[in-house]
Amino acid sequence: MNSVVQMPVEVTASKSTLFAFLDLQAQFATIRGELTSAVERVLETQQFILGPDVQQFEKEIAERLGCRYAFGCASGSDALLLALMALGIGVGDEVITSPFTFVATAGSIARVGARPVFVDIDPDSYNLDPKQIKPTITARTKAIMPVHLFGRPASMEDITAVAKANGLAVIEDAAQAIGATYRGRFAGNIGDLGCFSFFPSKNLGGAGDGGMVTTNDPKLADRLKLLRLHGSRSKYQYEILGLNSRLDTLQAAVLRVKLRHLGEWTMARQRNAIRYRHLFAQAELESLIRLPAETLGSQHVYNQFVIRTQQRDQLRDHLHRSGIPSEIYYPTALHLQPAFRYLGYKSGDFPHAESACRSVLALPIFPELTEAQQEAVVTAVSDFFRTSHDEKRSAIS
Repeated sequence: MNSVVQMPVEVTASKSTLFAFLDLQAQFATIRGELTSAVERVLETQQFILGPDVQQFEKEIAERLGCRYAFGCASGSDALLLALMALGIGVGDEVITSPFTFVATAGSIARVGARPVFVDIDPDSYNLDPKQIKPTITARTKAIMPVHLFGRPASMEDITAVAKANGLAVIEDAAQAIGATYRGRFAGNIGDLGCFSFFPSKNLGGAGDGGMVTTNDPKLADRLKLLRLHGSRSKYQYEILGLNSRLDTLQAAVLRVKLRHLGEWTMARQRNAIRYRHLFAQAELESLIRLPAETLGSQHVYNQFVIRTQQRDQLRDHLHRSGIPSEIYYPTALHLQPAFRYLGYKSGDFPHAESACRSVLALPIFPELTEAQQEAVVTAVSDFFRTSHDEKRSAIS
């Protein structure tokens, strides 16, 4: 969901860090030959728009997720936009979503002229709290857009139950969750439509922007196919007003290579998450920081590994001084962003989301992260809390 301008994710170690927050160069080194061959093949054919690799990649994603249709598009942000357009959502409509997510989630709703209606998050999962959805439903509500944040699936059984009872569509924002499962079903193949991002920092990341929309509904599939190509089924004939939002053939070729490795990369992220838990337990830090909540009945794919502490900013400063990279996802909830001021929300409306914004910190979790690097992260965190504790004890004495 990252077609809008944002701060770049660190992909190489800077002068101030021992290693990168996300080391894409390490990933590239393991598949260099496969990628260069795939890119050269496209260059030889000169079929850059909706070439064979796009069709094959769409087929492979659909098979992987167990859905009937998959359509590549220009970005994860466009995937959300196309999903809303396919449902005919527009001016005067409302769509329920989370205030604790990347801007494209609510931004796509606003872009079609609809109103984003925020619901607070569950403080453990950081995902939309299903219990708070029903009171926000009005006659204008047309859909619910849950986010599978950080790679952990939202409570889809409860969300889809509310949606079905009220005649609402469900659009899954699965931008950070490709490969994640909820009770045996893949994220992006549970609601009416699923939206994915292939921004380079994602678990399945391209060499630039890219996205995909999935569905099992043939009518929605037909509209999506039209919408991404200016609303055209044949040259210079336009049935509806659409977008120019196609996945480049070069990107599809790169992503097809990476898709073959996604399973092993996912397992590596999950292994790193387990190692973090073990290291933090050894350091006796579990009472000082909150680790990602354990998932029951679902598979977390750890696009981010997010810890939580009320001393987040001080901890991050300490990690920076120690050469340890970290990131904040997200420092300000969407309802408090200037772009959404017109909605009329105020500070305190969504306390769990606002609290998360003040306390979450993402640690490196990429597949190639070494045990020594993880030990360095945990040691630096441990040093911070030991020093902080000693300073407090000195002040008291």
